[in-house]
Amino acid sequence: MDLRKLKTLIDLVAESGIAELEITEGDGKVRIVKAPTAPTTLPHAVPAWPPAVATAAAAAPTPAAAAPEAPAGHMVKSPMVGTFYRSAQPGAEPFVSVGSEVKEGDTLCIIEAMKLMNEIEADKSGTVKAVLVDNGSPVEFGQPLFVIE
Repeated sequence: MDLRKLKTLIDLVAESGIAELEITEGDGKVRIVKAPTAPTTLPHAVPAWPPAVATAAAAAPTPAAAAPEAPAGHMVKSPMVGTFYRSAQPGAEPFVSVGSEVKEGDTLCIIEAMKLMNEIEADKSGTVKAVLVDNGSPVEFGQPLFVIE
């Protein structure tokens, strides 16, 4: 594959919404993977939006779009992308609620990622002051889930 063709493919991946492109031509094989961009930090109460909407909202915040501040305290953030569940089974009592006393290592929630259920534990002892995500909602890496004081 010549250099001009390769440059065209790189430009195509960079300008499009695809993250990866693999082409096999004869005995040669080329794989182009777009490097992930730094995640945009969103206010705590804003729902997870598609990246294009989140970028536009972060680039031009308006006073009407300002989200209420989460309570002060230690933020427990999502260590992965997945689906947030407050309990082990549908209809079961949540692991914790606002006002619950937790110790370091207590299970706070479950995040399902690629059909695996991952228990998220408290990294600090204290009282749960806020649950920032609705049950069954998608969460992003680094998204605040709980406030512990």
